[in-house]
Parts: sequence; C-alpha cells; structure tokens
Amino acid sequence: MRHSRLQKCFPLVAACVLSVSLTYAQNAVSTITSALRAHDYQQASELARAAIRQSPSDPQLWTLQGAALAGLGNKKDALASFHNALKLVPNHLPALQQEAQLYYDSNDLAGVQVLQHILQLQPGDPMSHAMIAVLEYKHGNCNAAVSHFAKSGELLDSQLDGLHAYTICLVRLKKTDDAVSVMQRAVSLQDDARERQALASIELMAHKPDEALSILQPLIAAGSQDAGALELAASAYEDTGDTEKAVAALRQAILLDPQNIQLYLDFAQISAAHDSFQVGINVVSDGIGQKANSAQLYFARGVLYVQVGDYIKAEADLEKAYELDPSQSLTAAAQGLLAVQQNDLDRALADVQRKLKQKPNDALLLYLQADVLTQKGADSGTPAFQLALESAKRAVSLRPGLGAARAVLAKLYLQSGQNQQAADQCRRALEIDPKDQTSLYRLIQALRKTGKTAEVPELLKRLALLRQESAKEQKQRYRYKLVEGDTPQ
Repeated sequence: MRHSRLQKCFPLVAACVLSVSLTYAQNAVSTITSALRAHDYQQASELARAAIRQSPSDPQLWTLQGAALAGLGNKKDALASFHNALKLVPNHLPALQQEAQLYYDSNDLAGVQVLQHILQLQPGDPMSHAMIAVLEYKHGNCNAAVSHFAKSGELLDSQLDGLHAYTICLVRLKKTDDAVSVMQRAVSLQDDARERQALASIELMAHKPDEALSILQPLIAAGSQDAGALELAASAYEDTGDTEKAVAALRQAILLDPQNIQLYLDFAQISAAHDSFQVGINVVSDGIGQKANSAQLYFARGVLYVQVGDYIKAEADLEKAYELDPSQSLTAAAQGLLAVQQNDLDRALADVQRKLKQKPNDALLLYLQADVLTQKGADSGTPAFQLALESAKRAVSLRPGLGAARAVLAKLYLQSGQNQQAADQCRRALEIDPKDQTSLYRLIQALRKTGKTAEVPELLKRLALLRQESAKEQKQRYRYKLVEGDTPQ
C-alpha cells in the first residue's frame, strides 16, 4: 500500500522538477538577455555556459551563448553554438537570424544560404532580401543582387548605403533608367551635392542631358563653388549642343579647381570636337603649368598639336608623356601581376622566374619576364637586357599571336638600335590589336630613326584619334566612378 502511494507521487515530483528547471531557464534567459543589452558579452557568455549545463537541450540558451560569443569576436565558437541550437530545432528562427547576422557582418557569402532558409520560414521578409542583396553585391554578383534589392521594398528607403549598392548594380548591368529611379530615392533621403552629382552622372549615361541639368541646377546657380557639378554641367551642355555654356562652365570649374587634370582633358576634348585646336592647346598648357608631371595632359596636348599639323611639338609631347608614365608600355597581363605584387618589381620578377622553372616554355611567363626586366630599366648590352630580349623572342616564337610580347620585343629592339626590326614588330602587334597605342607610338619612333618618315603624319593622326577615343572612354569611367563612390555598410 505504501509502495502504491510512492508511485503516485512520482509524477508530481517529476512535474515539480520540470517546473523548477523551466523557471531556472526562464530566469537565465532574462539575465543573459539583460547582459547582452548592456553589451557585457563576457558576463552573458559565462551565464549562458552555466545555464546550458543545467538545460543542454534548450535551443534558446545556445542561441544566446552564440550571440555573446559573437559579441566577443569569437566567430568560430559562436557559429558552433548556433549550429547546436539548430540541431535541436532546425527551424529555430532566432538562431538562424543570429547566424545570418554573423555571416553578414563578416561579409561571408555563406550567409546567403542561411538567409534563404529564413525566407522559407518568412516568405517575403524584406530584411532577409536586403541582406542577401548586399552580400551578393559585395561579392560582385549584381545579377543575383538586383532581384533581392527589388524585393526589399520600402526598407531601402531609409538605408542610403543600400540604395547606393542597388544603384551601382543597376549601372553595372546597364539598366540606367532603373538606376535613375533608385538614385532618385537616395536624393529624397539625403539631398546634397554628392547625391545630386551621382544622379546627374547616371542621367548622362542614359543620354538625358536635360534631366541632368535640371538635377544640377541648384549646384550651378550663380556664384557656384562646386567644380564637380560644373564639370558635369559642361558635359550636359555639350550633349545638348550648347557648347558656349559648356566652355563657360569648364572655365569656371578650372578657376575653382586648377589642380584637377580631368577639367583640362574635358576642355581638350571639346576643343577637338569643334576644331578649336589652338584654344585647347592654350588651356591644356595652363594645365601643364599647374601639373607639370601629368602624362595625360602631355598626351592631350600632343593630340591637339597633331590636329594643327605641328608634328614636331606633337612628338615631343608624346615622348614626354611616355617618359612620365613608363607603365604605358606595361601591358594588361603584367599590370595585373604587378598589382598583386604591389608594384614590387623584384618580387614580381622572382615570382615569374620561379614559375618559369616549372614551365620553361610558357609564352606568357616568358613575355612577363621580358616586360618586368624592361620595367626595371635593363640597359642595352647588360645580361638583364639580353635575358629580356631572348625571353621576348621565345615568347613570340611560341605564341605568334601574343601581341603584348611583340610590343615588348619592339621596345627592346628600339633600345638596342635595331630600328627596322622594331618597326616590323610594331606592325605585327598592330595587326593583332589595331588600338595598341604604345605599339603605334613606337612605330612612329622606329620610322623616325630609320629615316622613313613619309607615313609618320598619318600615323600621328591615327594615334590622335585613338587618344580621343580613350578620352571619351575615360570620361565614361569617371561618371561610373562618381556613382560607385560608396560601399554599403
């Protein structure tokens, strides 16, 4: 009988124990949450660890411990805590949200999968869409980002960085009309000079100069001190056919910011477009007076001298430009290599030569060796020069279509006085890439040195045309740069 009474008490005792356990866990959650709100992550971590020893099957405690560890900067253990919570309850939303936030804060693309899981539980959640969009944007995946930006809805209207990221992606995808609409939201959120200039830049990309001028109007009113806005206005005026206002805007911008090279380049471009070559020469000369070491300005003035038929001055300016900017001879592949090596030529050469030991007949590596040795200033007749020459020859032999190798070989032939061979290599390089300005310039040099100057004027005109095309492309890149000035936080 007594045994029977004890058996009846067991469920009651168990219920009492469970009640105590639940009460303890609830109190622990409240205490840990208070510590987290106070940013006392160490205390929160210790409290969570103690509570988990009492209630190891509580996903909420594991989630709170993860949040505390994340606050302490311990990403690895924080993720482990979130994963433990999700093992207990796979759809535990707080753990998923904390895990996603941790990945997001560290710009880890793994967060996208977690955020997709959250969207399965909360379809249409604008915050999850916005976070996916920014992660994809930061990793250069604009195609994936734009649809999520669109689904984030009005949430972005209070997030300037998010609007910038959305705009940049649309610009990169050449969806300029959509980019204008998004950037207008940014201007509504923060109406200042920078936002208006970015919007005006997109309007110009969309070939809407009148709209660009309307946006810029408050910035270019009488007495304006904003050179950047005046420069954009000059482009817009020129696009509408109002060259007089374009010139006036550029002159005012130059007075405000005489050190800005781009302003003189813009003036040179307008001058060339309207056959006002001497005016352009005068203004660019003023720019050279301000920036005596600007290769771009010497290039621009050289092009204008070609247009007036002053080939001697044109060649002198072009030669000065190449002297000021030796990287003009450094082709894309080598520039990429040196960017990685932070322009450390010795390190770059060592890296190439190490790889050449493994692949001695790799044409690209041989070309890079020749190019880097040339950049290091190997003098004719030295072992380094001879190695560069032989490397370039072998690269051309192994890959006749490698125009970059032919360009370097031409430079080496010029240095050693083998002018006819240099001219031949320049012509072959130009057959491969007709827009290779460096090879075109070296061909002019080689012909001058061989005394075969009959075609030099036409080659100079061709070079001038290529430089003008480059100037237009650079102007477009400048507009993109205005828009891409921000990175979302």
